[in-house]
Amino acid sequence: MMQRMHGNMMGGGMMGVMGPMGGGMTKMLDADGDGKVTPEEMRTQLQAKLAEYDGDGDGSLSIAEFETLHSAMIREMMVDRFQHLDADGDGAVTTADVRRLTQEQAVDIFIRHYFIRPGIAKLPESIQASAFDMYVNAGANAVKILQRLLCDMGQKIAVDGVIGPQTAAAAARAERAGPRHFADAYGIARRNYYFRLADRRPASRKYARTRAGGKGGWIRRAEDFISPRYHLTDAEFGRRVAAWG
Repeated sequence: MMQRMHGNMMGGGMMGVMGPMGGGMTKMLDADGDGKVTPEEMRTQLQAKLAEYDGDGDGSLSIAEFETLHSAMIREMMVDRFQHLDADGDGAVTTADVRRLTQEQAVDIFIRHYFIRPGIAKLPESIQASAFDMYVNAGANAVKILQRLLCDMGQKIAVDGVIGPQTAAAAARAERAGPRHFADAYGIARRNYYFRLADRRPASRKYARTRAGGKGGWIRRAEDFISPRYHLTDAEFGRRVAAWG
């Protein structure tokens, strides 16, 4: 299924003019309703939005005004996601709605919300699958893990969970500097994130370690994207989790 997803992700048809914004953002900016957003439409609609949320009319947005605008834009995306899941249109998402989803619909939801909107396609191809998998599992923390890794590599970027131009450029530089190691470094950073989470939250340790004492789903999931030579041996894993009791 990942191969099928990857093929769809790399195709231009789903990205359109809006790229990772898509969905509710497109509806907000698409003035003529043709399903595409032109540069002129984007400028016009954004200017209108800025004017609409400029409460004191001073020609700029304060942090409070911008927060209101941002919340409205995020709500559009949230409603779009809700409507995708509400298969019968009754205003509630139930187990039955989820069961009614076809595989094609489920794949579309995953690609739209966990690959396109976060901007995973802006990252080097070598880490896209791993970042996509982590975003499904941990949301914006997938991006923060990458950003912290890039900072550790000497890149100066914000750790904000958003893939913007700076994060994309920093990731591209890191990939060029270590093309055979960057994906492994991100995978190891994912694994370390899971370990630290389980260190802090005993209730989560069941996801990192099986009842029999072996690697749990979290650790195996991370190591699926790490070269075998960097997998922890059973002994190494045992030593890492020994303090958990």
